[in-house]
Order: sequence, then C-alpha cells, then structure tokens
Amino acid sequence: MLKIVQTKPYSDQKMGTGGLRKKTKVMMQPHYFENFIQSIFNTIGNLAGKVFVVGGDGRYYNDKAIQQFIKMAAANGVSKLIIGQNGFLSTPASSNILLKYKTDGGFVFSASHNPGGIDGDFGVKYANETGGQIPTSISDKIYESTKQITEYKIYESADIDLSKIGNFKLGDMQIEVIDSVSDYVEMMQNIFDFDALKQLFQKGFSMKFDAFNAVTGPYAIRIFEDILGAKKGTVINSQPLPDFGGKHPDPNLTYATELLNIMNNPNSPDFGAANDGDGDRNMILGRNFFVSPSDSLAILTDYYSIIPAYKNGIYGVAKSCPTSTAVQRVAKEHNLPYYEVPTGWKYFVNLMDSKRITLCGEESFGTGSNHIREKDGIWAILYWLSIIAKTGKSVEEITREHWKKYGRSYYLRFDFEGLDTSVADKLMQDLEARLPKLEGKIFDNFEVSEAHPFIYNDPVDKSSTKNGLIVKFKDGSRIVYRLSGTGSSGATLRVYLEKFSKTELDKNPRQMLDNLLAIAMEIAEITERTDKKEADIVT
Repeated sequence: MLKIVQTKPYSDQKMGTGGLRKKTKVMMQPHYFENFIQSIFNTIGNLAGKVFVVGGDGRYYNDKAIQQFIKMAAANGVSKLIIGQNGFLSTPASSNILLKYKTDGGFVFSASHNPGGIDGDFGVKYANETGGQIPTSISDKIYESTKQITEYKIYESADIDLSKIGNFKLGDMQIEVIDSVSDYVEMMQNIFDFDALKQLFQKGFSMKFDAFNAVTGPYAIRIFEDILGAKKGTVINSQPLPDFGGKHPDPNLTYATELLNIMNNPNSPDFGAANDGDGDRNMILGRNFFVSPSDSLAILTDYYSIIPAYKNGIYGVAKSCPTSTAVQRVAKEHNLPYYEVPTGWKYFVNLMDSKRITLCGEESFGTGSNHIREKDGIWAILYWLSIIAKTGKSVEEITREHWKKYGRSYYLRFDFEGLDTSVADKLMQDLEARLPKLEGKIFDNFEVSEAHPFIYNDPVDKSSTKNGLIVKFKDGSRIVYRLSGTGSSGATLRVYLEKFSKTELDKNPRQMLDNLLAIAMEIAEITERTDKKEADIVT
C-alpha cells in the first residue's frame, strides 16, 4: 500500500565528493535516509520507465537501507531495480552493470574507506546514467531539495528476499536480483589476458589479498582463487561483515597492518594487495616494499601496451591535482595527452566520455580506466599482475626500474583530522589571501616559484572549479593544501608534499620530506590555528 509520510528537512545533507557520508547513527535518525532518497527522486523528476542499479558494501544499516530504498522506489514510480544478491555490490561492479545494461543510474550504500558498524559511518553514493559521480550542478539541486522537503513516498509491504537470485515485483515495479560478481568477472576477462595470469600462478607465484571483511571478498575469491588458481587462503578477511570485523577498511600503511605484517616478513608472498570497503581503492605491495598510488598510476600508464584492452593505444591520462607529477613524465615520454583535474572522480568522467583519456588516478589509492566510470581496485591489481606476468620481475624491481628511467617523486599526504569546520575554513581563506606574497620567498633553501589556487577549466563542459591551494618551489617540489570532502564529521585538512629527484632514488620518503613538512606547517600556520603539532594520519 502506498503511504505518504510527512517529514521536516535536515540542514546537513550536502553531498561531498563521494556522495553523502554521515555517522551511522545520524543516518538512522527518523526520516533522515528517506528524506535524502526522496530528494534525489524529486531532483530526477519523472521516474516512469526508469531503471536503477542498487547495492552496498555490507556495512551496518545496509540491509535496512536497501529495503527502505526498494519500497520508496516502488512508491515513486520507478520501473525496475537491478540489485546485487544479498544487497552486495561493489562500486566498480555497480558502474559496470549500469553501463552494460544502460540503466538510468545507480545507488551504492557505502561510506567507502570509512569504518562501519553502529558507531561507524554510512553513506549513499548516487551515480547518473554516465556510470560515475554526478556533477556538482546536480548535487547542488539535490541539496536544495533536502532543505525544502515536506513528505516522502513509500510502500508499506514485506521485505524482499535478496538472498535469492531471480525476478520479483513490488507494486508495478520489477526487481531483478543478480549474481553480484559474474558481470564484473566477465568485464575483467575482456580487459586482461587471464590465460597468462593463470600461468603466473601455475609457476608458483603467490599473493595475499586483504578484503577487510568488506564487499570485495567474494569478487577476489572468484577471480584470484577460483579462476586464476591462486592457493586457497590467498584472500583473507573475505567475509563481508556489518562492522568489517572491527577493521578500518582503508587500504593504506596506517590501517592495513595485518597485510603489511604478512608482506614484511622473510617468508612473505610475492605480491600483496588490498581493497577498501566498496572496492574502488587499492594498495599494492611487494616483499617488504610499498608502491605509492602516485607511482602506481605512472607505472600502469608506462605499461599500457601489454594489456589486451589497451594494446592498440590509449586516448590519454589524467591525475588529480594533489597526485604526484610522476605520471606527467610518463605521459610526456609516450606523447600522450595529459590532464590535471580537481579531486573527485566525477572530473575524470567528462574526459572519458569525450575520449580524451583512458587511464586516470588519484593519490588516495584510486586508479581506473574508461572501462567504467569509477576507480576500480581489483582492476588495478589485475593490471599489476599482468605486468609481473609479462616482465617476470618483482614489484620492487618494476618500481625501481621506473625510478631509474623517470626519476622519483618522494611523496606523502598528511591528514589533520577532526578540525572545527570554521577553523579549517578560515585557515584556507587566510592562506589563499597570503599566496601572492609568497612568490620569491625562501624557506630553508626552498625558494617559492609560484603560489596560487588550483583552478580547473573543464575542456568539455567549460565549467570552472577551484579546488585546493598550491605552493611550488624552484627545485620542482610542491605543497598542496586541500580540505577533504569524504569525512562524516568535522573537517580534514590534507597537506600533500612532493620532492622530485633524478639521482637520489633510495631514500626514506619521510626523511626526504621532513624539511618540506615543516615549511608547509609554517606557511599555513597549522599548529597555531589547530593546536595540532603533527598529522593524525600519514599516507
């Protein structure tokens, strides 16, 4: 039975770069989730004939949210939903299904790399028919709708059994529950040479993959163990759990401690990798060796011709502004078009759809290509395995050879978390005002060559976006300051440091960047304004 529920607006439903993310308990407030979904439906408009893909990463409240979404979609006149079995669907798999079946959009209930559980975070990702994150113009309209909403529509009915693959109906709406993994596997088999990868494992190659008890466990078992022949147990923490088993599903040096301990002992496997909560981020490890995401993007670009899907050439490559300049040097060597965009995957989508780029990536452990319109963790891992299979070299050997050829960008990101939003905003405003006066100043032998906001002029839709502040030095070093849009509460100031060297290739990154860190702290007055003497997280 159709029911119209009276409601009042919440004032805090403005989407960030990856959708709407909040503390789980905030999202569970009366009408909170429903208000946001109805606001999206209201912004889309006439839903008759519309088809959407739906799934989540299995975190706490995922099951309840999907059932509420199903009932609201039926009440609002949606024609059909395609839903992952048990409500599971990774972000890359969702984008693939959306594009493959030409649906009108997709919803993934996830807070990505943020922790789960009743005291963790929950989120809603909404992608339009492009398969990627919606542009700011649409998210702004959704936000305006959330401030004006007075009612939402929902069916009063029993829950749909999502454990069974098949077709169901609620009111006039069709519901198709699908195998979450099969379409994604087929896509990967069309990109990579699975026979060559099988041979790699047949020769005794070993790896460990950490799924963080999140959504990609079933994908990884199907691909790495069942199809490619990696040993049983290659995939650890493979069972999706509402609280991720207490793990923080962010694949970096701070949180992937179990995998790091495995890879940093004398009997480690040849290769290690991890995904985040919804499967779009990746971390790459060799034996006692870490590959920075910036270097990973550059190396993948350098080897594009060995991948079957890209062997005939690629359109170009793009990176986010804070990502190191390593890939820029590769693009120049291969004579590839190169773009630098703001942080947020949606900025890559226009470049993909207009056939300007094929590969792209961000420093925040995300890489991808135009096979979908999201970053893709397992894709990146299969790409690395393909390079290893082709060259017969280790992760460390591949990376060191890259540095020898192109030089090395020493690079780290420093996150200052939990800041009062007004303090963080004022810090950035005042810093931007001081930038013009920095040019020519010398800080501990680093001379500022230029300092300015990063402004991106989209070559496709002609929009202009300001995103972050850059301080460049004459030796090629850079500092980038940016407020993050992926947190669930408070503000996070991110400071990105890069120092390039053509000759010093085997130094400790932190030691190489300590002087630059002190300069970055001084220029932005971080300690004076936030009382923080050091970053909360370094990646």
